[in-house]
Amino acid sequence: MSVPLSHSLVTLTFSPFVSLQVILLESSARYGGWLWSTRRSDGAVFEHGPRGIRPAGPVGWNTLNIVADLGLENEILPVTYSHVASKNRYLYVNDQLHKMPSGIGGVVWTVPPFSRPLLLSIAKEILVKKGTEEDESVHSFVSRRLGKELADIAIDSLCRGVFAGDSRKLSVRSCFPFLYNAEQHRGSLVLGMLLGSGPTPNVIPGPLAQRSRTESWAQWSLRRGLESLPQAITDFLAQSGRVELHRDATVKQLCLSASGWEIHLEDGVISADHIISALPAKALSSALPSSFQHLIQQLQDISTVTVAVVNLEYEGSILPVMGFGHLVPSSEDRGLLGVVYDSVPFPQHNAPNGESTRLTVMMGGAWFQEVFGTPETITEECLLATATEAVQRHLGVTASPCWSRVALQKDCIPQYHLGHWQRVESMRSYIKKNLLPLSLAGSCYDGVSVNDVIISGRTAAEGLLGTGV
Repeated sequence: MSVPLSHSLVTLTFSPFVSLQVILLESSARYGGWLWSTRRSDGAVFEHGPRGIRPAGPVGWNTLNIVADLGLENEILPVTYSHVASKNRYLYVNDQLHKMPSGIGGVVWTVPPFSRPLLLSIAKEILVKKGTEEDESVHSFVSRRLGKELADIAIDSLCRGVFAGDSRKLSVRSCFPFLYNAEQHRGSLVLGMLLGSGPTPNVIPGPLAQRSRTESWAQWSLRRGLESLPQAITDFLAQSGRVELHRDATVKQLCLSASGWEIHLEDGVISADHIISALPAKALSSALPSSFQHLIQQLQDISTVTVAVVNLEYEGSILPVMGFGHLVPSSEDRGLLGVVYDSVPFPQHNAPNGESTRLTVMMGGAWFQEVFGTPETITEECLLATATEAVQRHLGVTASPCWSRVALQKDCIPQYHLGHWQRVESMRSYIKKNLLPLSLAGSCYDGVSVNDVIISGRTAAEGLLGTGV
């Protein structure tokens, strides 16, 4: 599941004596946003946000280049495409686990829960006419090009796994731009995947990124958990002496004058020439001057969802199947998004002494309030009971977990609903037209994955200072 990386605001001040002064303001007590790992004293590692990062493409290479620059190469835990966690992914449909089709056989033959071979949908897709709308829901797009069954089961589940969102409301143009661009540029998803579907960021893969291609990595983590990445970045910035870091620095108000920004915090005011904001959209809208009404309204229109993340540990090997995990379509269970079998892709995160199985149950998302009520009233006991009951029902696990942790991630994933691209274009056009010293970065605009958020920060910096920063 993808979640944003930071709740930070970066300020930059230029002067004739010091080329650049950078101040990073973090609203919480820790750096890294939703990259959040628990490292237990016995060596076990549990992730409360993302648990694996994809290495593919320019945005994946960019992240791996940073990992290498930070000296974390020896901490990498790669999972190859030949690994069982990559080959086996499941759907829970009609009270049963079904392995997602893979390989030649999975495409040619009918594989439950689908009623016909995927090859038929793929062959037909090439003949489907290009859509005429500027935007379309993910569900509508896939129904039109590949059939309603794939949209109802596979794509519905995928959107719940990635965005914790409803495929009938999410924008295909913003959530899966490569699909939208494939149709626009090639007239077909199949041809788009074969021939390419449009421009990509200009990133040169370094040695670590090249290694990921040579060794066919599907995803990777770090030995001490993914929170090691923002921690290493923070250490690097602190040691550089060029960046001033502040935690527990909630931005209350932003005021703009001819001399620049005044950033009002609980305990003082900071001046800045330019702001790069990775704040959630609604948090930024609350801090901006009321005169920026157009920008404020556009920011407020970007909604978010809450996800309950329940980490469970069981004694022994308790899984009936081996793979990455399983997703649940909304038609099966609206409140349960999926279960990740953490011990399969990353057994290195298990406690070294004794055999155990780590699982993570994801719940809520766009259906949180419908199923559980408000985040303020739901109890951890209720969420834990729901998660353990799901593990029992889906995986046949009768034992109780020997360890658990419930993390309620409030407003953690932005929802790119229909027209999101227009909102983002309108905001950036407003900023440019009014010459505002403000850059928008983070998960609310151009992608919610870790890779997307990191490249958005790079893009914002390069837009201000030029390439090579």
